[in-house]
Amino acid sequence: MLLPLLMPLVAQTPDPIKGDPHAADRQALLKIYSEIESSINSQSLGRMAAQMDPQAVVVWENGEVSRGPKETLDYYDRMVKGKDRILDKYTTKAKLAGPARFLGNGDVAIADGTMENEYFPLIRGPFKLDSKWTTTLAKINGEWKVVALHLSANVFNNVLIDEAKRALLLAVGGGAAVGLLLGWLLGRRMLRQVKLTS
Repeated sequence: MLLPLLMPLVAQTPDPIKGDPHAADRQALLKIYSEIESSINSQSLGRMAAQMDPQAVVVWENGEVSRGPKETLDYYDRMVKGKDRILDKYTTKAKLAGPARFLGNGDVAIADGTMENEYFPLIRGPFKLDSKWTTTLAKINGEWKVVALHLSANVFNNVLIDEAKRALLLAVGGGAAVGLLLGWLLGRRMLRQVKLTS
């Protein structure tokens, strides 16, 4: 879920863009990206939180909001590590929708993209859920920090809704089949009773 924090801010290609005034910034952001990716894969999220501004805001896919690194870590602990956790783990692959835009004097960068997430809940098997993200970083005292991250999924059309629809259809189909069977059995019983009394 947090892998996209830096993905949008690196160059589109491994080679530096000729004449790009932000080439050095992109290299710095690439190092931050590597640190965040490594921290997620090793589940040492403290390293990731170190890349965030103290005032950073994260809006999660479930609508919850974390303000600052501590609340971000608390959210992760509650969702993935705590005794009442929902997930055992998750993985994500972020993709960039387009080149990062540097704003103002080049000390703010913003971009958006998509994510391919795989979740491993405690109460069911793994599932995949694609989502979208936007992120903003700012150069503060000469150092790039994450200041905002917004994650969102399609609430009207996604794999969980599809599963719920299938479950509902199975329940309705199963109920109809049971109803038909009971009706048939009751009909036979009533017919037998009519034959016995006549």
